[in-house]
Amino acid sequence: MFRRACLAGAAAWTAVIPLAAFAATRPDGSSAVYAFAIGVYAFGRVICHQLPIRSFHLWGAALPVCARCTGIYFGAAVTALIVSVRPPATATPTAADARRLLVVATIPTALTLVYEWTTGVMLANWIRAIAGFPIGAAAAWLIAVSTVERRASEP
Repeated sequence: MFRRACLAGAAAWTAVIPLAAFAATRPDGSSAVYAFAIGVYAFGRVICHQLPIRSFHLWGAALPVCARCTGIYFGAAVTALIVSVRPPATATPTAADARRLLVVATIPTALTLVYEWTTGVMLANWIRAIAGFPIGAAAAWLIAVSTVERRASEP
């Protein structure tokens, strides 16, 4: 149950991100539409720096999270959708294997950060998003496989 909720939440949050930008830019939006947008942007502010220059823009508005976060959430959503169609058959990885997977998944983002910090050059948002994708995918996959053994051993 928790696994399904997490995976559904990842997909829903990824859908909400562009919807909030759309809602925020509607000149004829209702109070509920604007309240939705404000809520999403406020939540995005808690989890992300929201720098407009580091964010994708839709309908003339910066998304509620930066490009890297967008990539992370998109990676989680894609993986969640894949495992909902084809559930993983592998057993829960050991803690060491899970840590290794997460470390490997962070390498692209770490490389972009090192590049930006050492050169002073900001990479394109699409590169930052692609670098974040493996983090979200790995996290969603670990959530998906975390209950495979328990399900297989239940009567």
